Amino acid sequence: MEQSNIILTSEDRAVLDSFCMVADGIGDFCGESSEVIVHSLETLDHSVIKIINGYRSNRQVGSPISNIALSFVNQMRENPDMRHSTYFAKNKRGENFKSTISAITNKDGTIIGLFSINFYLDTPLSTLIQLCSPSEAARKDNLSEIFTENSDELMIDALTEAKRIIFSNMNISSSNKNKEIITLLYNKGIFNLKDSVITIADNLGISKNTVYMHIRNINQK
Repeated sequence: MEQSNIILTSEDRAVLDSFCMVADGIGDFCGESSEVIVHSLETLDHSVIKIINGYRSNRQVGSPISNIALSFVNQMRENPDMRHSTYFAKNKRGENFKSTISAITNKDGTIIGLFSINFYLDTPLSTLIQLCSPSEAARKDNLSEIFTENSDELMIDALTEAKRIIFSNMNISSSNKNKEIITLLYNKGIFNLKDSVITIADNLGISKNTVYMHIRNINQK
C-alpha cells in the first residue's frame, strides 16, 4: 500500500476537510440508509478520515482503504478521464449495497482522496418512508424554495414574496414598508446577487441610493 501514499499540503488538507463537511450534510440527508466516507490518500493503511454510519461496515476514522477503493485509485491514475464509478457490492455480513465513489482532486488535478456513499439495499421501506416524510417541525417551517432559470427571475420572485408578507402586515406603516421589504430581502441574501440593488430599486419605484441607504442602516445595527 505504501507505494500509493502521497504527501499532502495544507491546501490539500483544507480540500479534504471541506469534503468532510459535505459528508455531514449528506449523512444527515440520507439517514441510516447510507454510509458516507471520506478517504485521504496520504496513508492508505489509515485512509478513512470521516465516516458517517460506520457501524454498517464496522469501520471508523483511521480504518484502511478497501480493496475496491484501492483498485479504483489505480484505475483513475491510469485513466485521467475516470473520476467516478458506481457499482454494487456486499459487505462481510452479506448486506448488499449500491456504492458511488468519486475522486477528490487538488488544484493541480492530483487525486488526494476519495468520496464514497454506500446505499444499503436492505434498508426497511418504513425507514425510507420516514426519511422522506417531513417532521412536525419541518411542517411548521413551511419553507418554499424558488427554482428559476436566471437571477433576475429569482430576485423578482423573492421581491414578490417579500411584498406579500410586508403589505399584509398592518402593523407596518406605509412609510416603512419599502424599508422592511429591503430588510427581508437582505436577510435572505438577495443583495449578494449581481445588479440586485438596481433590480429591486426599479421594481419598488425608488432610487438605488435609497436601497443602499437602507442596507447601510441594516449593517450598522
